[in-house]
Amino acid sequence: MNKKFITLLLSILLVAACNQSNKSNEINVIEEPIYSVPSIKRNPAPEGASVYFINPEANAIVSTPVKVKFGVTGMEIVPSGQNTPHTGHHHIIINADLPDMNFPIPADENYVHFGDGRSETELNLAQGEHTLQLILGDYLHVPHSPPVYSEKIIITVE
Repeated sequence: MNKKFITLLLSILLVAACNQSNKSNEINVIEEPIYSVPSIKRNPAPEGASVYFINPEANAIVSTPVKVKFGVTGMEIVPSGQNTPHTGHHHIIINADLPDMNFPIPADENYVHFGDGRSETELNLAQGEHTLQLILGDYLHVPHSPPVYSEKIIITVE
């Protein structure tokens, strides 16, 4: 019985080997699609445009709520949603770094939007040292090209 089984198995293997074509050694490569990083069209900022803090000044010692006032030169502040050249609206960055300039500015406790076109606010900050920075966003909250942002300042809340 074992001899018949082995003979049958060898016969099957021999038939299978004879039926293979010469192309059996070729490797079929399936090419994966190439994905590119998404890009968002960034609106141009005029040369020399800048944004800055009017209040508070760098290294100021303040109490909460902190009154903050923003200034801008070379651009006009308008509410978000208005796609007009050389315009934007303020965003304040609290205790964080500049966002990725290729995406809309995040909206959370570290990235506060002023899409209504305001240029001042009051911040309720805990006691201690905090960093503040401004960045302008276009009608879709995307930084301009080149981006318009202030220097990062440090304030201390008593």
